Amino acid sequence: MPLKTIRLELARNAEFPEGSPLRGYEFRAPLTTDGTLDLDVWSRVKADCTVRRFWPGQPDEEGLLLHTRGQRWMFHYDYPGEDDDHDDPIFRFDRHRFVEGEYVSITEHDGEMRTFRVASVR
Repeated sequence: MPLKTIRLELARNAEFPEGSPLRGYEFRAPLTTDGTLDLDVWSRVKADCTVRRFWPGQPDEEGLLLHTRGQRWMFHYDYPGEDDDHDDPIFRFDRHRFVEGEYVSITEHDGEMRTFRVASVR
């Protein structure tokens, strides 16, 4: 099963009434035929399940899509020389369908939960 590249863009909010295609995430993951994350396939290809966070005025952040023993998904970033990891937990990621137009909530490392729209799946 080939990995899909999923692009999430910031959805409408008070600061960005039209949303923002310049703010978001692009990640690679295996999906089932209905568009949900495939945990079984992920466990075999997890090293290839990468993520890139893009945000104007900030350097891109690159990391991995992880699934924890606590049964939650997150984007994980390691920063050499820093004691703590930077993780972005994803609310109910296992229940989301990754099809264009759907929405996903992510708690970013500043502690804010933001909503993102699935802009593309290819």
